[in-house]
Parts: sequence; structure tokens; C-alpha cells
Amino acid sequence: AAGSREASSGGMATDEEQATGMERKVLDTIKKGVDPYGVFPSKPYGGTKDDPHLVPSLTDVRLVGCICEEDATETYYVWLHKDKMERCPSCGAHFKMVPCEVL
Repeated sequence: AAGSREASSGGMATDEEQATGMERKVLDTIKKGVDPYGVFPSKPYGGTKDDPHLVPSLTDVRLVGCICEEDATETYYVWLHKDKMERCPSCGAHFKMVPCEVL
């Protein structure tokens, strides 16, 4: 049988066992399948004005990087603001921030 890692049995506590406050909320949110920081692979979007790349955010402002082509060597950064759509200055892809609440 595999050894127990629980802190109560003398082992090292896991992140889930020792997390409190905001970290606990984030871990619980991720367990529910919600991506509060936008790090999970996203579904493909057209990047057009009618089908923008949706960027979840916990704040009213977020910086995103656009790699315009698969073999691009540069990243173009765009500041997103709540309730405002932005475009990449290089390829013209549209981005829109959507609110993401930590439950």
C-alpha cells in the first residue's frame, strides 16, 4: 500500500490540506472546472469582432500576449479593460475580457 502523505499522520501537508483564504478559494474553484487565471487550454475562437478571444479575469485590467502566427518569434502585448474589446496591433485579432469570480 502507498504511504499516506497526510499531515495528521506525520507526512508533508499537500497544497489542498494547508491552503487558506484566497488560495483555498482558487483551489476549490479549479476543482469545479473553472479556470480563474485563464491557464487551461481554451477553445478556439475566431478572433474576429463577432467571435473574439475570451479572456477570463478576476480584475478590471489584464495584460495578454498575442502570438500572431504559429512560428512567430515576437509576442505582441495588449492591455484589456473591463467592458471594452481590444485588437492586436499586429494581426488584428480581437480580445474581450470576461469576468471570472472565485467561488
